[in-house]
Amino acid sequence: MADMVKADTDLIWRALASPQRRAILASLRDGPRTTTDLVERFPSQTRFAVMKHITLLRKVGLIRTKEEGRRKLNIINALTIRLVYEELVDGYQDLWARQLLDVKRRVESKGNQDE
Repeated sequence: MADMVKADTDLIWRALASPQRRAILASLRDGPRTTTDLVERFPSQTRFAVMKHITLLRKVGLIRTKEEGRRKLNIINALTIRLVYEELVDGYQDLWARQLLDVKRRVESKGNQDE
C-alpha cells in the first residue's frame, strides 16, 4: 500500500515539474474552467498541448472534470493538492520548528545578557 501511494506521489511530482502544468493549476485556483477557457489563457501553446497537459493533470489526480450539460469543467482536486502539501511540509515541519525554537532561545538568551 505504501509503495502504491509513493508511486502515485512520484507521478504527481513529475506532473508538477512542468511550469505549464503549474500555470494551468494556478488558473484553476479562482474556480472551474472549461478546456476552451484554459486554451485561451495560454495563447503561446497549441490547443493540443494544453489538452495534453490537462489530460496528464487529470490522470495523476490533480484536477478532475465535472460535466455541466455539454460543457466539461476542469476543477482542482483539493484532496490531491493536500496530499502534496502534507508530503512536502510534514517532512520538514519538525526541522523548521526546532530551528525556530533555537533562534528564539538565542535571541532570548542574548536579550538576557544585555540586562
